[in-house]
Amino acid sequence: MINLDEIIAIDFHTHAEEPCSCERDDGYFEFQEAFAKYFKNPAGHNMMPSPDETAAYYRERKIASVIFPVDAERNTGFKRYENEEVARICAENDDILIPFASIDPAKGRMGAREARRLVREFGVKGFKFHPTMQGFYPNDRSAYVLYEAIAEEGAIALFHTGQTGVGAGAPGGMNMRLKYSQPIYLDDVAADFPTMPIVMAHPAFPWQEEQLSVLTHKPNVYMDLSGWSPKYFSPILLQYMNSILKKKMLFGSDWPVITPDRWIEDFNKLDVKEEVKPLIMKENAIRILGLNK
Repeated sequence: MINLDEIIAIDFHTHAEEPCSCERDDGYFEFQEAFAKYFKNPAGHNMMPSPDETAAYYRERKIASVIFPVDAERNTGFKRYENEEVARICAENDDILIPFASIDPAKGRMGAREARRLVREFGVKGFKFHPTMQGFYPNDRSAYVLYEAIAEEGAIALFHTGQTGVGAGAPGGMNMRLKYSQPIYLDDVAADFPTMPIVMAHPAFPWQEEQLSVLTHKPNVYMDLSGWSPKYFSPILLQYMNSILKKKMLFGSDWPVITPDRWIEDFNKLDVKEEVKPLIMKENAIRILGLNK
């Protein structure tokens, strides 16, 4: 179990890049190279740590980590990582890793059954959705059967929002459609599932004010600050972080494309109130994840 007194932070957004034993699909390394170029990561596709390696990295820094795969095989052609395998690795590293899963909403009732099983049998705390990679609008009613299962099981729904580095610069953006990740669609989801915690991942460029509006209006919506170096945060985001949304903001890096070392170094240079920093870095996540129960 995570020792909440010993850890200094909880990273709400890390990726399970290499958990499964299967061979990579054609085009996968080219996809990762383009992704690394977007984030200016010189390691390229070689920087794809396993969850065990991620656990060791975070354990050394005394930072707990929410970790997940992304089930986008229908829209990308890349086979998904097994949620069960990621969850098992998390169980072996439960002093530092917090298991989330990912299910394509197109799987309907089959996906809903999987979600319930993952929560009940594997201790999964939440589910990651990437509307752009998965090719769906979050408020599409066909996804609601999965949301119902997540809400009834008391789990969290984490949604990518805003522009993505996935496909950036590639012909046609690798068929990735940015429109799916506009934050306003989550306003419907938050209204229809008011007891389900919803986390918007990333500052949602170019819809930042729209995102802040949903966060302000819907009590069950939160935001992780991953995917951007804090030095690029907009003035209005910083303003809301320091004031009315200080209990809704979560530290997230987007590991491995952005390391927590880099993120925290840049965050500490911002004009963030001292009483707000522990909320963002640790305390808000403890509350939302129910780790202090």
